Amino acid sequence: MTDDGFHADPPTLLLTDEDVAALADWDGAIAALRAAYSRPDEPARTPERAVAVTDGGWQRVMVSAPAGGRFAGSKTIAASLRAGLAGYLITLFDQNDSRLAALIDGNRITGLRTAATAAAALTALLPDRSVTAAVVGSGFEARAQLRAAARVARIEAVRVTSPTAANRERFADELAAELGIPVTPVVAGEEAVRGAGLVLCAARSRDETPTLRADWVDENATVVSVGSTTRTQIELDPALVGRAAIVVADAPAEVLHDSGDMIAARAAGHEPEAITVSLHDLLGGGARRPETGIAIYKSTGSGFQDIVLAEQLYLRAVEQGRGTPLPAGILTIRK
Repeated sequence: MTDDGFHADPPTLLLTDEDVAALADWDGAIAALRAAYSRPDEPARTPERAVAVTDGGWQRVMVSAPAGGRFAGSKTIAASLRAGLAGYLITLFDQNDSRLAALIDGNRITGLRTAATAAAALTALLPDRSVTAAVVGSGFEARAQLRAAARVARIEAVRVTSPTAANRERFADELAAELGIPVTPVVAGEEAVRGAGLVLCAARSRDETPTLRADWVDENATVVSVGSTTRTQIELDPALVGRAAIVVADAPAEVLHDSGDMIAARAAGHEPEAITVSLHDLLGGGARRPETGIAIYKSTGSGFQDIVLAEQLYLRAVEQGRGTPLPAGILTIRK
């Protein structure tokens, strides 16, 4: 305590990747994000991300102060493209007294919040019946997408495709044993996708050509796309956007103007703006899926998701006595 301010009390809590793994669960994450997106959208509380180009890569900052939450904060991603490395840090400030409540390793949260938000969207997009799921990709994000979707969807079988045989076979073995669902690895994307009621896309091609073709997708399928998040990345065939009855966006402005998928669709003569609605509107009851036609959930990610999940994990850590209180902290000053 000084004449001009004070240090955080309780002290700032450091949550490591191991802490996040111990504190997080799919059902809790999906419920928290579904509730947060059910509230009206307030764009000023989650401005668009800022990206600074560095000598070897970039640094991205995503800021949010979710309505109804106690905390505001940001996620910073530092990426070195030369080295193929990235670091993720989430800061959490108490909106009541501006103290720095927590520093959180954001690596695992990024995958959790992306898949949990997609699962929250699926609660309002999927029909109430069993579906076969196709997974395009076999990496960390693809695994997370299937794990989260399985919490809210009645998935009777899965087909997975990816370029490397060993990876897709490992995916099939691990996820079949974990989820108790038959998972079949297949070589061709078309073989995986045809006849699937749910298509989970979490991979881009090396040359940024679409990994999901429009003519593979059934007329009333639901498609989740999370693998392309910048202007130069493309995952969806532009013609698929042209066939869609609705596109649900987690961050509409960024999806429409900073996603390579929507930029390519617009260049091909389609009008994604005409069919795109906010996830806030879908889960808040202001929009609904049309009874027929393809539905696409398109995500570029949002600091809103990071902070909603970070708040849940921080409160759990305090309750369980988990995490490392820092011996020193920043000064919260009086203005």
